[in-house]
Amino acid sequence: MTATADGRLDPEYDSEPVAVTERPSVMGNLNGRHSTVGHAALPSDGATTPAEALARATSHLLSLQHAEGWWKGDLETNVTMDAEDLLLRQFLGIRTAEETAASAAWIRSQQRADGTWATFHEGPPELSATVEAYVALKLAGDDPQEPHMAAAAAYVRAAGGIAATRVFTRIWLALFGWWPWERLPEMPPEVMFLPRWLPLNIYAFGCWARQTIVPLTVVSAHRPVRPGPFELTELHTDPADPFPERPLSPAASWDGLFERLDKLLHAYHHVAARPLRRLALAKAGRWIVERQEADGCWGGIQPPAVYSLIALHLLGYELDHPVMKAGLASFDKFTVHTEDGRRWMEACQSPVWDTCLATIALRDAGLPADHPALVTSVGWMLDEEITIPGDWSVRRPSLTPGGWAFEFENDNYPDVDDTAEVVLALRRVTHPEQARLDGAVSRAVEWGLGMQSRNGAWGAFDVDNTSTLPNKLPFCDFGEVVDPPSADVTAHMVEMLAEVGLAEDPRTRRGIAWLLANQEADGSWFGRWGTNYIYGTGSVLPALVAAKLPTDHPAIRRAVGWLESRQNADGGWGEDMRSYADPEQWSGRGASTASQTAWALMALMAAGEGMAGARSEAVERGVRWLVDTQLPSGTWDEPQFTGTGFPWDFSINYHLYRLVFPVTALGRYLHQTPLGGGRR
Repeated sequence: MTATADGRLDPEYDSEPVAVTERPSVMGNLNGRHSTVGHAALPSDGATTPAEALARATSHLLSLQHAEGWWKGDLETNVTMDAEDLLLRQFLGIRTAEETAASAAWIRSQQRADGTWATFHEGPPELSATVEAYVALKLAGDDPQEPHMAAAAAYVRAAGGIAATRVFTRIWLALFGWWPWERLPEMPPEVMFLPRWLPLNIYAFGCWARQTIVPLTVVSAHRPVRPGPFELTELHTDPADPFPERPLSPAASWDGLFERLDKLLHAYHHVAARPLRRLALAKAGRWIVERQEADGCWGGIQPPAVYSLIALHLLGYELDHPVMKAGLASFDKFTVHTEDGRRWMEACQSPVWDTCLATIALRDAGLPADHPALVTSVGWMLDEEITIPGDWSVRRPSLTPGGWAFEFENDNYPDVDDTAEVVLALRRVTHPEQARLDGAVSRAVEWGLGMQSRNGAWGAFDVDNTSTLPNKLPFCDFGEVVDPPSADVTAHMVEMLAEVGLAEDPRTRRGIAWLLANQEADGSWFGRWGTNYIYGTGSVLPALVAAKLPTDHPAIRRAVGWLESRQNADGGWGEDMRSYADPEQWSGRGASTASQTAWALMALMAAGEGMAGARSEAVERGVRWLVDTQLPSGTWDEPQFTGTGFPWDFSINYHLYRLVFPVTALGRYLHQTPLGGGRR
């Protein structure tokens, strides 16, 4: 790939997508393939131009495309995925020495010098992650007297011991007799009978939460114990009282009310009518099986999958049953093998998301609309369109399906965010099946509009999933369990609607009004699915400008001022995950990263700060940071986590973010790409 005099990529050179035979990822290959984690940043000699940096990055991005047309970077989370994989296999009796050794090697490699594990790069010690990692290493044969184990156990005791861990960690321990079921919140399977108009029915939870909670009601009803091969007394603060009961909150508080309700549910567990309990378990079992995806997984994410397998096994499904075999086989697709023999688990996979972002980036980089790589990617995305009802149809039964999910196989759960970005990508490519493309876009627009919440904004998976009650349940301390509208999803939807000519539609204007009303006092926007205020602001500003708000609008000028105030001394932007827990200290602050610098640049350029001949100093410094920190391979080093599953509680490092967003930002800088783009 070479650059022409004006910085555009030469379409005559390297115009064919690279054909590979494996599923690649930015950091390596997946599913029994190999991955190298981490790069050493090399200092720039100062001679590289933005056009040369863009050419290198684009060439690298093209090299990662699969022959079928998709892109997928590794999705890195934390070692609880690896620990729980071993615990699942231990519970089912299928754990192997080879898998255990490879996973343990990875878990050890992620331990810090103080003996703890964190849930994101350079984050604070995390108690539950440290307990689960410790237990997994003990399963692997690590001696508790070894320095790395003793240091971990000392931290656990100092932090409150097992008793202070999250509910999900204690559920895993209860499966092996290391924690009593009586000391866990109760979630009876009879919740399956609650009508949809009652609070706390399963559809009051976000889709990821209900997919987890339904199988856990089965586990809670059975309370299985398969005794572990060792004790964990060294992880209790007081071995004489290892299972202390937590004091009740004041009765007049929500916490106190639900804690007392939990005591009633515990009492009910012992007197539940057997016929009713059997009916509830059967209903839960059918619900689980009906939602197994074509690839054998559930929801395309790890927690529902592991708990669904445990629940179905407790309901009598043998390991050789097709449902169980497919479920266990699906984990092979989530497994990354490193070149040095380690093994780690992705919590999820992001091919649709990565592919639409890569397609947009390559068009912004200057690839022509009919470039073979883009035509192939659009063909793959069209094949991934979901035209059957899913769980979203519970609230929208008359809405015609049409949209995209995040994963390879996740037809039950398309989401508004992917759908909006896919439409933006499709609209920018010339495809030989134009009528098919137009039909998919039309269905997606109507489906997306139908998913608008009452307040004018959009959530990711459901409509009006805004109840505050589910988050108050003692059972639900594992992260966000509802799916309220967010600024980033709403912004992507507004940008998409503007792209298809609906900027003046009343429904679009309601979305814009919601965004303006939800701007933070400092001028930023909260980022639900990316970290954090930089992501939110980087999503909203391009959307508002695409929807014809003038760049001198007060909201836009406040946002520009906020971004400029958060630029680091080195010229880049970064934001630590701690901004979710402590926004006053961390909002828009952290070590510079390629993805977050690109988000800030995209926002500033949308606001008019990147026009040739009148570019702001902030934009020039940001572009120079991207150019100077690029690796020789064409990508960027980014160990920081800049994505979220649950804000603060579950953090994600999307390994393709470090590449696709800088390509987009540099392309827009060099080519003055119109927002939205359309078919050019």
